[in-house]
Amino acid sequence: MMTKHRIFTTSFASVYPHYINKAEKKGKTKEEVDLIIRWLTGYSQNSLEEHLNKRSDFETFFDQAPQLNPNVSKITGVICGYRVEDIEDELMQKIRYLDKLIDELARGKKMESILRK
Repeated sequence: MMTKHRIFTTSFASVYPHYINKAEKKGKTKEEVDLIIRWLTGYSQNSLEEHLNKRSDFETFFDQAPQLNPNVSKITGVICGYRVEDIEDELMQKIRYLDKLIDELARGKKMESILRK
């Protein structure tokens, strides 16, 4: 059996502050980060906060997500040296989608285009 990538068993709550910091350093807000996470996963703000409080790992966080946004296929490009649309591992792809969206926020993209409207 292949060993799981370390990020899968990492608690989402331990990475979440990094998303916020990345955004805030560029004048963006926690609310915008949360909006992106909710858009991607279908979580409500309450259920997002529950997962943060429970310190769910990334695997659980994405496994329990109510609904991955139907527009995720529109998220393309390179993050961490990987083309997101070509990542074969489904969970890794979801994590990279999130990285990509937070990256776009930090680079000052408009929310409508980040949320693929």
